[in-house]
Amino acid sequence: MKFLSKRYLFTPGPVPVAPQVLLTQAQPMTHHRLPEFSEILKEIRSGLQYLFQTKERVYFFASSGTGAMEAAITNLFSPGDKVIVVEGGKFGERWRELAETFGLNPITIKVPWGKAVDPSDVEKALKENPSAKAILVQACETSTGVKHPVPDLANLCKERETILVVDGITAVGVYPLPMDELGIDVLITGSQKALSLPPGLSFIALSQKARELAKSSKLPKYYFSLAKEDKAYDKDTTAFTPAVSLLIALREMLNRIKELTLERLFAHYQAISSACRKAVSALGLSLFPDVPSESLTVIKAPEGLPTGDFLKFVRDKWGIIFAGGQDALKGKIIRITHMGDQSPFDLLIAISALELGLKHFGVKVELGFGVKTAEEELYSYLAKF
Repeated sequence: MKFLSKRYLFTPGPVPVAPQVLLTQAQPMTHHRLPEFSEILKEIRSGLQYLFQTKERVYFFASSGTGAMEAAITNLFSPGDKVIVVEGGKFGERWRELAETFGLNPITIKVPWGKAVDPSDVEKALKENPSAKAILVQACETSTGVKHPVPDLANLCKERETILVVDGITAVGVYPLPMDELGIDVLITGSQKALSLPPGLSFIALSQKARELAKSSKLPKYYFSLAKEDKAYDKDTTAFTPAVSLLIALREMLNRIKELTLERLFAHYQAISSACRKAVSALGLSLFPDVPSESLTVIKAPEGLPTGDFLKFVRDKWGIIFAGGQDALKGKIIRITHMGDQSPFDLLIAISALELGLKHFGVKVELGFGVKTAEEELYSYLAKF
């Protein structure tokens, strides 16, 4: 048995889940076709509209977020359709791979990892490809921590037939991304991020403009058919057996968000992410993304640091679970999430572990300086409680 058995999860999904929310999944199982479950679905669907800030229907599937990404492709497009893909990380690559898998013609805008896309590059691609059906982009590219300029991209689509499809998996519920107000045509998220739930649910909402495009889609779909879900929605049910226990937990979480308000939730993430970034800078470390998201802080690994060994050490010895880089960024970055059931005091634990772990591996840091900086940044936020 380990002496230090408590674990702290700072990965960008899955994220920590509140014990009270976990307990809701321990309720006796119910049947998904009962009238009382229809009432639960109504409550959930209203809560999802509040979260997405939309009057449109928000659908869910028993899948990871990638399932909703696939649903966007198969329900909206036809073989040979041109789509403009912003590829600036692992999940931008996923948009391209999905488009290729289903026979679309992706026009790829390659963005250096850690950089936000320049809207002028997207506008240029639109002018060169006026028949493009959509722009596919991440709001937050989780692999790099960068925040892409979704409002600017939405403006590019307003006077065109092109739709904007946004992977908001690490953005929805973290910072303002009002679907209707911005003119986002398709918005996607997943349960294991800002919703602070276990993995297993994905969500997708379509604007009226996207719905019109979907009418001409010729790609095959079955489980991910939004037409099937639409018919079920009219009857306050689901097309297939849903993840009942996860939906019970989702209802609890959506009620918590409504009670807290989105404004206060966004302020929470803004305060924690700002404090983390300032603490990292105070330690002499550099941030990786040029436009960082509030969802997570991504740090350039100090020169000479064996990043894999560092991550393993703080995990195995102290129970601190950070994330490293993926693919081209493996060994080059350290990722610390701010999503999930985390308080400002959890951030202080993360910064302390970062300092101590770096010192253990010979990196020159002043112990306590990052924690002090974070405390000073968080004080005014905590004083409001």
